Amino acid sequence: MIQSMTAFASRTGALGAASWAWEMRGVNARGLDLRLRIADGLEGLEQAVRAALTARFSRGNINLTLRVQRDDSAGALTIDADQLDRVLAALDQIQERAFEKGVTLAQATSADVLQQKGVVVQGRTDDDAETLVAALLADLEPLLEDFSAMRRSEGGALRSVLLDHLGRIAELTDAAASAAEARLDETRANMAAALRRVVDEVSETDPARIAQELAIIAVKQDVTEEINRLKVHIDAAKALLDDPKPAGRKLDFLAQEFNREANTLCSKSQAAPLTAIGLDLKAVIDQMREQIQNVE
Repeated sequence: MIQSMTAFASRTGALGAASWAWEMRGVNARGLDLRLRIADGLEGLEQAVRAALTARFSRGNINLTLRVQRDDSAGALTIDADQLDRVLAALDQIQERAFEKGVTLAQATSADVLQQKGVVVQGRTDDDAETLVAALLADLEPLLEDFSAMRRSEGGALRSVLLDHLGRIAELTDAAASAAEARLDETRANMAAALRRVVDEVSETDPARIAQELAIIAVKQDVTEEINRLKVHIDAAKALLDDPKPAGRKLDFLAQEFNREANTLCSKSQAAPLTAIGLDLKAVIDQMREQIQNVE
């Protein structure tokens, strides 16, 4: 079953003092184009996300954004004992030096000590980087599944549209075969009239050469091969629509082949009804190819 390259998915989550929001958007592209915007300070997360996307998707322009917020107020205040010892030792050294110089200093209060840089620190919360990365990666899989589900849903709608186009192409191909059959009598009559004119106007004629030229004209006007190839392409396209593997590139190539046969049919038609059918074919094929651009 084909998948579309157009999709959207989002998720939110939280762990301790950290909360996050994922957002994924996808549109069509010739290959796989990943554009990631991952919050800083999460070592190894971007590489893991990129590997997961590459393993799951083969085509599409995918934009993924991860925003992480931390509530710094959630952690309790604690005393850094080592820094406190360094501050107290410095204060003691200052007092001794002042006494040697005959300078009297006021005693430092506990508030003075607490104001020194590094004495009071924010306690660690549960969302340390390693734990947070693990939680984010666990949340990534449901996000990718939601994204894939939308691609599958869009792909189902695309399949219906493409089958309608193929059905119309099949109808026009049958009509082209009927129109080609109907013009045979007219073609034979025109060729016979041309042959009579040649014989009447030229005293010396080479029957073998005339037969050869008429055969060449007949081949140039024969659209049987184009009609048969169009039927083969229709069957091939239907098979690709049911192929579980990504088929967008193959369908795009097949659409080019459809268009090539329609162009050749128009150039060989030599009849207004057949030309009209060929032009209708080209229009439907162009519409189908526009839809194929969204297939993975």
